[in-house]
Amino acid sequence: MHARPRTLFPRDAAALRRGALPGLLAALALAGCASPAPTTRGETQVAPLHPAELAQSDVNRMASLGMRDNLDSLLRIADKLYRRNPAEWRKAGAASREAALSQLRQAVEGPAPWAPLQGQRDIAALSLALSLDFAGDRVAAFVYASADMLVTAHGGRARLYLTDSLDAQHLHNAARNVEIAVWLLATRRNAAGQPLLLADEMAGPERNLSFEREFGKVIGRLDLLAEVVTEKYRRAVISYVQNFVGGTFLQFLPVR
Repeated sequence: MHARPRTLFPRDAAALRRGALPGLLAALALAGCASPAPTTRGETQVAPLHPAELAQSDVNRMASLGMRDNLDSLLRIADKLYRRNPAEWRKAGAASREAALSQLRQAVEGPAPWAPLQGQRDIAALSLALSLDFAGDRVAAFVYASADMLVTAHGGRARLYLTDSLDAQHLHNAARNVEIAVWLLATRRNAAGQPLLLADEMAGPERNLSFEREFGKVIGRLDLLAEVVTEKYRRAVISYVQNFVGGTFLQFLPVR
């Protein structure tokens, strides 16, 4: 005789539904993850492979990309500052805002110091650019000094290779320097009680916080790179211990 299938009582059926529901929800969630991501707000870009990258570690490449993006952010900030402070680019004797930005880009990418900063570099240049006595193009001076400070924190290089090293504390300090510079830019006033440069706009019906967001990107990249560099040496120690323990105690045993 064939065994008669057992009939599920209502209590058993409810338990089955309770057990199946989480699995169904998980399957639906995984199906959602498998669907292609929307690209309406732009797509990720894959850079072409350059032979010089063969001389870069993963951290080197990350640091170089971060530096590239940070310099681009600073130049975007310069453009925004020139738009809100047109008198500044006229101080540099440029024919237009675009010409002033082109001059600034060449200065940021070049080896020579920015002449109006009196030969100052790094944080000394940043202090001078934000001083009340500075009478030149403050936008160019501020952005150039910020860029020079970031390059200095990366060991004086915009691109890093296997022979280069990074100091996590210097990167951390650079992030804090950007925070201080943003605070000074927002709070410091000249003799007439006006801000040194018009940046974020908090009053009125429209709020413009694009400067804060762009500076936040720079700070975030620096802090992340500092953590990655710190973790790199930490993981090296852990890997050494794991290899030592594995080599000593986790060897296969002969079976014949």
